[in-house]
Amino acid sequence: MAIRVPDMRPDVVPPHLWFIVSAVFHYLGPACAVLLFPAVGVLGVAGLRIASAAMIFAVLTRPWRTFHQSGPADRALLLGLGLCLAGMNTAFYLALDRLPMSLVAAIEFVGTVGVALCGLRSGRNLLALVLAVLGVALMIDVRWASDPVGLGWAALNGALFVLYILLGHRAASGGGAGGIARLGAAMTVALIAVAPLALPAVVTILDRPILLLAGIGVGIASSVVPYVCDQLAMARLPRVSFALLLSLLPASATVIGVVVLAQLPAWRDLAGVALVMAGVGLHRPPTADDHVRARGRAP
Repeated sequence: MAIRVPDMRPDVVPPHLWFIVSAVFHYLGPACAVLLFPAVGVLGVAGLRIASAAMIFAVLTRPWRTFHQSGPADRALLLGLGLCLAGMNTAFYLALDRLPMSLVAAIEFVGTVGVALCGLRSGRNLLALVLAVLGVALMIDVRWASDPVGLGWAALNGALFVLYILLGHRAASGGGAGGIARLGAAMTVALIAVAPLALPAVVTILDRPILLLAGIGVGIASSVVPYVCDQLAMARLPRVSFALLLSLLPASATVIGVVVLAQLPAWRDLAGVALVMAGVGLHRPPTADDHVRARGRAP
């Protein structure tokens, strides 16, 4: 009896599954980063993350060919996305060095709510967004901080995260494979931007292979796997749907804590996960008819 092998082509796998894979790896990367903070510093970790990811993408996507085959508009997109990735990752680590993760996550989520609000076309989707926001508020249990520098880095990271969503969707518009090739080229731009941070960090740990491997692990877990999965999801999901799905990140962190770290969640964590899942399940992506009605052209 023949065994049927599931079709795992990117255009066949549900886009929500790609997003779930991305969400899981978003929280595996920081585990490696913790090992590197004392050895190479916050900026060093940011540089190593981008440098290792850029080298992997260079092998897989040959970014020089993407630049050569791109027109002026596409090259501007690659430049903008690359600079965005460099600034976002650096600001993220600088914020984490001063503020709790919950507060950084809350400020980051504010921007994604704005993206989702801009794309709402129905009361059903508005209710879905409200449920997701309430769920995230329960899970992250934000406590305000009085560190203006840390808050500034967190705000910058949140703004750049919104820009990443916008530019990432433009990069993915040509399809999964094209989007990944553009991502590889953008990561090369990011590497050039953070080279002053990455090179000194690499030099200091060349004789410490475990730390070097940890840096590569950070790049793979934080910038290769999740960004590739983001592209595969963005290619098939409307921007508003992707923005709402980002509310799953705190929920996935709670689940990972239970499975990997045996950290049993409190009642508010379970309630938050339930609200987020309800919001995501209730959401319906805008259809062509929705866009027509929004423009006032419906009969």
